[in-house]
Amino acid sequence: MAKSNKNFIGSWAFLIGVVLAVVLGVIGGIGGTWTIVLIVIGLLVGLLNVADKETAPFLMSGVVLIIASALGKSGVSDIQILADVLDALLIIFIPATVIVAIKNVFNLARS
Repeated sequence: MAKSNKNFIGSWAFLIGVVLAVVLGVIGGIGGTWTIVLIVIGLLVGLLNVADKETAPFLMSGVVLIIASALGKSGVSDIQILADVLDALLIIFIPATVIVAIKNVFNLARS
């Protein structure tokens, strides 16, 4: 039962984080407090939203998203709104991916 409650909170954190990242990217409001908020949301997503069986797909998707966003920024640098949205998504997905990777390493070491 506790797992579904964690999953519920993590799912909402993920949804709110992505919507917030897009909105902040569009209005250009990434900085200071909003950066910290996005990092905390990313940490919550990494801690609460990814079950053990979802680890490998999440890590693969997270790494692809991080690489595509980081490299894509240079490709869309003329369109500042898109670059800001990609920055905001990076701020969420880097901590989430790092947390899931660390959890996975601990699980592998425990086995």
